[in-house]
Amino acid sequence: MPKSRALFAVCFVAGLLGALASSLFLWGFGEWGLSSRIGVNIAPPLQLSWLYPRMMLGGLWGLGFFFTISVPRHRRHWVRKGLWFSLLPSAVTLFYLFPYVENKGLAGFDLGMLTPLLVVTANLVWGLFTGFFARLFWGR
Repeated sequence: MPKSRALFAVCFVAGLLGALASSLFLWGFGEWGLSSRIGVNIAPPLQLSWLYPRMMLGGLWGLGFFFTISVPRHRRHWVRKGLWFSLLPSAVTLFYLFPYVENKGLAGFDLGMLTPLLVVTANLVWGLFTGFFARLFWGR
């Protein structure tokens, strides 16, 4: 298997694991009552019907992360690139999914005033773990 295809697969799996970490973060935040404490109405249940689509989307965003590290001379600072890249899924969620798909208002403000902060934080968790696992699986 050529190295670029192997890295493509690594980024997909890293995105899956990043989405799992992000989903567990979001679930824990709601389960422990922290989201309601900050006035955000996001408390998802930990069910496979909620988790699987999030993991698949995380894997697809991981494929987008591949393009930030696909050139061999750009393969430095994987976690930092994951954190920066995580701003794209945040923007899509806040400015497309919430207002147009879920009808929760621009940036999800119908769910609470700190919804953008929670969404960006959850996606930063995704970026952190995606960059970490991609680097870990790719090796030296």
